[in-house]
Amino acid sequence: HCNIVSFREGFTTKAFGDDSIVFVYDYHPCAKTLLQHYFRSPKQMFKPAVSTQSKGAPLLVSEKTLWSYIVQITSAIKTIHSSGLACRNIQLNRILITGEDRIRLTGVGILDVLQGEADQQLIEYQQQDFISLGTLIIQLACNLSTPSQNITQSLEYLSRMYSEDLKIFVSVLMDENTPKSIDDILIMIAPRILEKINRNHFHNDDLEQCLGQELENGRLVRLISKMGFINERPEFDMDPSWSETGDRYLIKLFRDYVFHQVDEHGQPVIDMVHVLTCLKKLDAGVDEKIMLMSRDEKSCLIVSYKEIKNCIMSAYADLSSGRK
Repeated sequence: HCNIVSFREGFTTKAFGDDSIVFVYDYHPCAKTLLQHYFRSPKQMFKPAVSTQSKGAPLLVSEKTLWSYIVQITSAIKTIHSSGLACRNIQLNRILITGEDRIRLTGVGILDVLQGEADQQLIEYQQQDFISLGTLIIQLACNLSTPSQNITQSLEYLSRMYSEDLKIFVSVLMDENTPKSIDDILIMIAPRILEKINRNHFHNDDLEQCLGQELENGRLVRLISKMGFINERPEFDMDPSWSETGDRYLIKLFRDYVFHQVDEHGQPVIDMVHVLTCLKKLDAGVDEKIMLMSRDEKSCLIVSYKEIKNCIMSAYADLSSGRK
């Protein structure tokens, strides 16, 4: 599941001087627990009590972020409960932040292996998961690194600082007298799930746009690299003038056309727009023709980008095959 740190393997060992069980999970570099992220930084060394915060005071966690965490955790709970298990680890120090607004439950399954559980215990543990989720929300919303001993005061604070929907949701989670299922919880937060899905789609659109730009950049880098392999090569196939003759000479003139232009005063022209435009047309192999001129201005060629691209591909293929 995307919100659970994946378990890879478990094995026993005597490497630590006893009979130990080692659990191997995926490694997420630079990840922090919620406890480290919100309560272990220098700004959070001295946490304010719930009663000292007033309307308009800065919140430790915004409501948008809280709902995002709720949607992700309940999604993980749904998968775990549907597998006939319980989480048993919904705590600040057991949930990792692995990216922006992205959390994962860690250590899932360890207590099931070490302690086991009867059917009746499973039901109790699953109900406890909901209480643990409510406690977690209260801790983040009220800026408490340890669970609150006064649930009523915490709920009053939620009603003042957050929406009524959040306060009602937490009240349902903390109600130990009313059995509930994960499906009941998901129905309550269905609108928030839709909001999260919409945000994820927008985020995916941004990522795809960035990926498209990087893909385009990669194509241009490959073209420049191929030109670099060909231009000014001292010798190839026992021919010292290989890079200065035939199609290779055309590539050299194109290199000068793109990178070595000068103005009427002989000063270098640094025009990135010109460079990118030429390289993109070369990559596409368009039929547009350009005039290439030698540095001594004694020879002039009119060729298309398509012809230049074919020359580069042919010369690079010669180099790759090791023969002329």
